Amino acid sequence: MDAIAHAKGQESGHRMLITPERVFYAGLLGRPRERCPGAFHVYVALRDGLHLSTSDGRQAHGELAVTMPNLRHTITSEYRAAICVAIEPESVPDGTLEAVARRLQGPDADLFANRIRAAYATLAEMQHRDAISNAEFDTMCFGDALPQRALDPRVVRAIARIGQFSGEPVTAAGCAAEAGLSPSRFLHLFKEETGISFRSFRAWKRARHLLHFANQDINLAHLAQDIGYPDSTHFSHSIRRFYGLKPRAIFSGSRDLAIYRTGVAAGAAAS
Repeated sequence: MDAIAHAKGQESGHRMLITPERVFYAGLLGRPRERCPGAFHVYVALRDGLHLSTSDGRQAHGELAVTMPNLRHTITSEYRAAICVAIEPESVPDGTLEAVARRLQGPDADLFANRIRAAYATLAEMQHRDAISNAEFDTMCFGDALPQRALDPRVVRAIARIGQFSGEPVTAAGCAAEAGLSPSRFLHLFKEETGISFRSFRAWKRARHLLHFANQDINLAHLAQDIGYPDSTHFSHSIRRFYGLKPRAIFSGSRDLAIYRTGVAAGAAAS
């Protein structure tokens, strides 16, 4: 990790841990615009409260808010920074995230909010570590480990290819050929296993990969090309759809963000 970014993150308290299937972020939320990330999100106020508005008509105010994957929503914080914990839906069995959401929004909501705030403090002390498992992450944030989804090995290989970000476009046809399946059979298998279409999955993972570079002084056009976007316009529209912010705004608001990565395939993230 860049030493200057690390020092700024230490001073601001803004930090982000990225693993292949989890993210823990504490920092700015940006301007309140609608976003539609592909992961399950738990927002926790560092101070004061949060306001959540979802596309299905839900309005909520409190210290903790939860959104399911691919649900359009707007989140605002009364304090300038907040915590966001993200879980990739393909990493857990069907129904798990709904059960977690019920627990977090139940009578023990305050307890979970305090636990996640404590996890933020714990992560600051774990910066020397280069790995954290899903089970450790989940226990730290939620009190116990979430079950792990068992995926077909052919889908696991396709996910690994998508996550390499080598500059070469990963196509369904290429993954199907590697799996020894027809493209249509592979696409059916992929959605059956992960719960999401190959195209939507790839689009979200591409946008998620941007997080690894958010505190760097980097040419955005080159970054867009490196992580697989056909052009800068498509890059900007996709990032804004998922995060509610343009890429430049994300980078501008992340200059004092310390980023810690574990299990990163990297064509990837510069350390």
